[in-house]
Amino acid sequence: MQKKLHVKIGDSVVVIAGTAKGSEGSILSIDRKKNRVIVEGANMIKKHVKPSASNPQGGIVESAAGIHISNVMLVVDGKPTKTGRKDDNGKLVRYSKKTGEVIK
Repeated sequence: MQKKLHVKIGDSVVVIAGTAKGSEGSILSIDRKKNRVIVEGANMIKKHVKPSASNPQGGIVESAAGIHISNVMLVVDGKPTKTGRKDDNGKLVRYSKKTGEVIK
């Protein structure tokens, strides 16, 4: 069984700790085993790549690196918020603890 997380792929989040603190973006992928997420435009690293068939030039490529899931906070209506879970007609749904509204 998978762990229940406070964020999903496609959610808009803000980074609350680390070198990328304050940057905002959407979640591109989640690594559940390592509890890490890749946020679009946050924690960018430069990687040296060898020439290959797909990239004949090679060179330095900039890409987003993982951030621990505890260091991101969900953004609802432009404001960061903690999330909780509550029962809604027999189904567990996420809700914003700041406003109390259900998050889709």
